[in-house]
Amino acid sequence: MGSQEVLGHAARLASSGLLLQVLFRLITFVLNAFILRFLSKEIVGVVNVRLTLLYSTTLFLAREAFRRACLSGGTQRDWSQTLNLLWLTVPLGVFWSLFLGWIWLQLLEVPDPNVVPHYATGVVLFGLSAVVELLGEPFWVLAQAHMFVKLKVIAESLSVILKSVLTAFLVLWLPHWGLYIFSLAQLFYTTVLVLCYVIYFTKLLGSPESTKLQTLPVSRITDLLPNITRNGAFINWKEAKLTWSFFKQSFLKQILTEGFKSSFNKFEGMDPVQVMALNWFSGLQTTHVSRHVFAAAGLSLLQTKASRARPECGARSLLHGERYVMTFLNVLNFGDQGVYDIVNNLGSLVARLIFQPIEESFYIFFAKVLERGKDATLQKQEDVAVAAAVLESLLKLALLAGLTITVFGFAYSQLALDIYGGTMLSSGSGPVLLRSYCLYVLLLAINGVTECFTFAAMSKEEVDRYNFVMLALSSSFLVLSYLLTRWCGSVGFILANCFNMGIRITQSLCFIHRYYRRSPHRPLAGLHLSPVLLGTFALSGGVTAVSEVFLCCEQGWPARLAHIAVGAFCLGATLGTAFLTETKLIHFLRTQLGVPRRTDKMT
Repeated sequence: MGSQEVLGHAARLASSGLLLQVLFRLITFVLNAFILRFLSKEIVGVVNVRLTLLYSTTLFLAREAFRRACLSGGTQRDWSQTLNLLWLTVPLGVFWSLFLGWIWLQLLEVPDPNVVPHYATGVVLFGLSAVVELLGEPFWVLAQAHMFVKLKVIAESLSVILKSVLTAFLVLWLPHWGLYIFSLAQLFYTTVLVLCYVIYFTKLLGSPESTKLQTLPVSRITDLLPNITRNGAFINWKEAKLTWSFFKQSFLKQILTEGFKSSFNKFEGMDPVQVMALNWFSGLQTTHVSRHVFAAAGLSLLQTKASRARPECGARSLLHGERYVMTFLNVLNFGDQGVYDIVNNLGSLVARLIFQPIEESFYIFFAKVLERGKDATLQKQEDVAVAAAVLESLLKLALLAGLTITVFGFAYSQLALDIYGGTMLSSGSGPVLLRSYCLYVLLLAINGVTECFTFAAMSKEEVDRYNFVMLALSSSFLVLSYLLTRWCGSVGFILANCFNMGIRITQSLCFIHRYYRRSPHRPLAGLHLSPVLLGTFALSGGVTAVSEVFLCCEQGWPARLAHIAVGAFCLGATLGTAFLTETKLIHFLRTQLGVPRRTDKMT
């Protein structure tokens, strides 16, 4: 398959995934906006930062290394021993939930019971919910190893939506329950999630006519339970040693980067198809669509594990190491933690819905077209030229999207927060936080594109060296975030992330420059905008800022609507100018959104 066809399918993959993710996120977005109007910011801070950190840390310590070890390699193995190994996550989860629960109750600051009631119960139930989720770990790993993408999507989507509905119901009818509400909703979420997997495999294994049974290593639901294998070995000691190695490798790295949620090399040992299943199709993709896209892109389970050398890319939410700074160093009170977390989640919607699908799908494109670790002059020049043109267009698209969010986000942050969460968010530090986050989104957009190319073109050795640099950057981020939050409050976390992201962008730009310096291609030209367009951005920013001063947000809804109309006019003028000046980008978008349709007919 030629590079143009791969490019076309990557473009369709990004656009279709974006729409599906928007649909799913919209449901929870509306429900969360409703819930926020009945809560105090202190309760939000305790739930979203303190208790969620307990839950995620327990899960990481109990299962992350097991997942990486058991998903490494192919599906040909003694699955009885692998499943036995996975069941060890449950007693480990009990241990870590008890140990961390003691820390959360005895060593950390306890909220005022008059403001945040039932904190101890919340700690117990969030720890219990982590243990309940671990009961489904053997089912989850088996499903992932055999590419049951639709199961994962449905289970997670259904669990999240039902959790939001239950939370909204309890908040509306029993608001005095306090943390009982969120603790029960969290326990309900993990229970539904595990039941989805159990029910699915029970029905699947009870249907002999199912074609999927031919690929499964188990024939009865009881085969998924712990049992002694034929050779008398309870577990595969090679896998057990690999699990211990993964745990030691990622422990410090997780503390310093993403709060035990995912490691830099979370894809190590996994093929590109599994990468797409785990990462990309967390939207509402179906098994049929995923198989079609993978086949169209020419990806095979037997291909080189390009994902082995790819760290976590930049178009993610803010690094979760800041939660540990908040929790253990008490740099913010619970109210400020709550506001920060809401703004963080709200601001990162753009990164998750727009930039992440583009980044994930075009990483696959670059990894397919370019030869890893090989100089550009020594590769097929047609592929190098196509990759350069795509990179230039993606950089231009990311820069335009990021600038638009930054410029218009400055004048509309307060209004957006007021509509979303009322005065709890629109007063105080909320608007300043969201404005700062808009700048961070610009850096996220550029970093996502530059790193998806960089990690696709780097050799394994170069990525290993880069991981050590990332580890050092993460250490400096924690120190810098602590100092900046002491100086300027919760905005300091975002400023520290901007600094961290700026260094990552600089490193990626240097790599791209070196990669193409002996070729005639200059993809970094995508970071240059026409003076006319830059002037339009500046004028729009000035007009909307003046509009905010006179029309928002204390003048009532007629003035707010007028402010929105001013913004819509300025946005239209900006997009129109971009359409007229950035003709190369417009041509790229038109042709690449058209190519997949033609190739679909051919396949």
